[in-house]
Amino acid sequence: MRIGELAKATGTTARALRHYEQAGLISSERAINGYRIYQERTVVRVRNIRYLLAVGLTLDDIQVFLPCLDGNVAAAPPSERGLQVALERLAVLNERIAVQIKARDRLDAVLRQATSDQLHPVT
Repeated sequence: MRIGELAKATGTTARALRHYEQAGLISSERAINGYRIYQERTVVRVRNIRYLLAVGLTLDDIQVFLPCLDGNVAAAPPSERGLQVALERLAVLNERIAVQIKARDRLDAVLRQATSDQLHPVT
C-alpha cells in the first residue's frame, strides 16, 4: 500500500505518516521508483497512534506502547511503564489547563473592569 492509500485508510495525511515513520513508530519499504510501500497491518498501527495522540500523548510517549500498537491498544492491559507515561502526561495537561484557567480569569477580570469603567465613568 502506498502512502496516499494509507493516509486515506487511516484518516490522516501523508505528512503525518512520514512524521510517524521518522519517529520510528511505523516503517515502510521502498519500491524501485522510491515510493514508500506499507504493509496492510500498518493501518491498525496508525489508527492506534492516532488514538493515543487523541488522548493527549506525544509521539515520544507513544514509543512506550510500541509492543501493543499492532493490536487493540485501547483494550490491552496497561503496562507499568505505560501507566507511568500516561500519568505523567495527565499531570502536564492538568498544569497547562490550570495555567490557561488563570489566564482566562485574569482576562475576564480586566474585561469586567473595562466594561464597568465604560458604563460608570469616573467624573
